Amino acid sequence: METPGSQTSLHRANLERVVRAVRMAGSLTQAEIARTTGLSAATVSNIVRELKDGGTVEVTPTSAGGRRARSVSLSGDAGIVIGVDFGHTHLRVAVGNLAHQVLAEESEPLDVDASSAEGFDRAEQLVKRLIETTGIGPGKVIGVGLGVPGPIDVSSGTLGSTSILPGWSGINPGQELSRRLGVPVYVDNDANLGALGELVWGAGRGVRDLAYIKVASGVGAGLVIDGQIYRGPGGTAGEIGHITLDESGPVCRCGNRGCLETFAAARYVLPLLQPSHGPDLTMERVVRLAREGDPGCRRVVADVGRHIGSGVANLCNLLNPSRVVLGGDLAEAGELVLAPIRESVSRYAIPSAARQLAVSPGALGGRAEVLGALALVLSEMGDSTLLDGARPSGRRPAAPAFT
Repeated sequence: METPGSQTSLHRANLERVVRAVRMAGSLTQAEIARTTGLSAATVSNIVRELKDGGTVEVTPTSAGGRRARSVSLSGDAGIVIGVDFGHTHLRVAVGNLAHQVLAEESEPLDVDASSAEGFDRAEQLVKRLIETTGIGPGKVIGVGLGVPGPIDVSSGTLGSTSILPGWSGINPGQELSRRLGVPVYVDNDANLGALGELVWGAGRGVRDLAYIKVASGVGAGLVIDGQIYRGPGGTAGEIGHITLDESGPVCRCGNRGCLETFAAARYVLPLLQPSHGPDLTMERVVRLAREGDPGCRRVVADVGRHIGSGVANLCNLLNPSRVVLGGDLAEAGELVLAPIRESVSRYAIPSAARQLAVSPGALGGRAEVLGALALVLSEMGDSTLLDGARPSGRRPAAPAFT
């Protein structure tokens, strides 16, 4: 029995501190673990040795600052995590281990009008198929991260009424997928997961305050404040798409007029170009044509950028983030959309906030949300499970890295 304040409980706490640091970073040298946890180098060395003997971590030679070092990561045999991302037109699933390595990944089209039951049927099938391809038993699954394109009510876990997926409102997606797979499921909206993915592996690495703006069928933002995703007490923080730009503008799906979404989201933007470019136009094609010099597409992309910049300026005035990362298909337009965003920010934001802001495209593309779902599990899972389940094990072959 561990007594609070005893040597046994202190040792256990130090074990968990080291495991947590490695779990969140993917891999760290022993010197980095010491700096992250505040433990002495000697204590870290002893703990790493103990964890290695127990099969919880793997230690490999590396170099840091031109000197030999030892890189510590969680064992590939310690368990696997699953990421599931429901989009407006797709379903994407990834399987990763605790060393921040993707073992399998696949996406397939998803009819947005499909029922929630059909969506979960397909997600269940794809998850099980990918687990089989890894050769790792389903008993090794520690948890699943699930992304959905709409706000999640914090108290009930249900999908909000403003969801892009029709007919899914009121569904508890985490509860449903957990029932099917038999493991814990952690749920968040796609913008928050995009922010988490870019924060851990992409354009937000090393940044403590950022906003991830996703422009697709809707417009949403994932907010990172002091290194943590900020969801708000009701789970609706980051609904930047419903900032009012013109109170006499088009009626938004939320019931208000002139929301940012009505000037930037694909469902409102594409009809502007369809008379001249055909009914099958997609935002991906608009971006490609704009990059190739099509004047109509370039104008629309620039207009969208200016509108997004107005919303970003409001964020700057309220939260003063140091970086904004643009995700979704629109990010592929590069400076065609980023320059107008910066122009609006410089015009409407407080000058001191605008000067400190960097605006950049996402580094992970369409994978940001599913990798963020993996990161969600890694951030929410407890360390006790890893320590209590530790056992000697061999080393698994290296897998492709996330990035």
